[in-house]
Amino acid sequence: MVTKVAVVTGANKGIGFAIVRGLCKRFKGEVYLTSRDETRGKSAVQELEKEGLFPKFHQLDITSIKSVKVFRDYVKEKYGGIDILVNNAAIAFKSAATEPVAVQAEQTLFVNYFSLLSTCEVLFPILRDGAKVVNISSSCGHLSQIPSVALRNKFKDENLTVEQLSDLMNQYIEAARQGTQAPEWGNSSYVVSKVGVTALTKIHQRMYDNRNHRT
Repeated sequence: MVTKVAVVTGANKGIGFAIVRGLCKRFKGEVYLTSRDETRGKSAVQELEKEGLFPKFHQLDITSIKSVKVFRDYVKEKYGGIDILVNNAAIAFKSAATEPVAVQAEQTLFVNYFSLLSTCEVLFPILRDGAKVVNISSSCGHLSQIPSVALRNKFKDENLTVEQLSDLMNQYIEAARQGTQAPEWGNSSYVVSKVGVTALTKIHQRMYDNRNHRT
């Protein structure tokens, strides 16, 4: 009998932790709580065990392709594939952060958009038929948060490709380096990253629908 598998990234605290708790109560299969920090991840598992819930733990750093591939190979060998993938791992600088805007832009988009994208590219091939993928965005990821109408239209374009979207993300990073991002993009790298996640989710859904339509 095939064991179903659910995976949640960035799950040692906050929303990810709550999602693991919920899956443990409702999902008939193995639930993997993953996190970059092994100590924090195992501690989170122990907290849930006190509640009578028993998720598995595996170290997973989405910013490391090597780490994601190690996890993919582990799941593929042990279970054959993934049934639920919740891409939750993300970072956000505090409003009082002193890091330059350019640094915040590079680091936030690297984790929240580019690392999520690379994680999908590595793990999607082992998704089982009928698998569900949930990308955690935010109300901050609503297009109304982007000042430029022209930019909003680009994000809404139903023909937008992953490559074009990634280019838009890089355009923001470059604008942040130049200090010219505010008029078109606004002043929040987190907002831009989550707008990117929302747009990527729509692209992936369209690609999936088109693939199924062809078959």
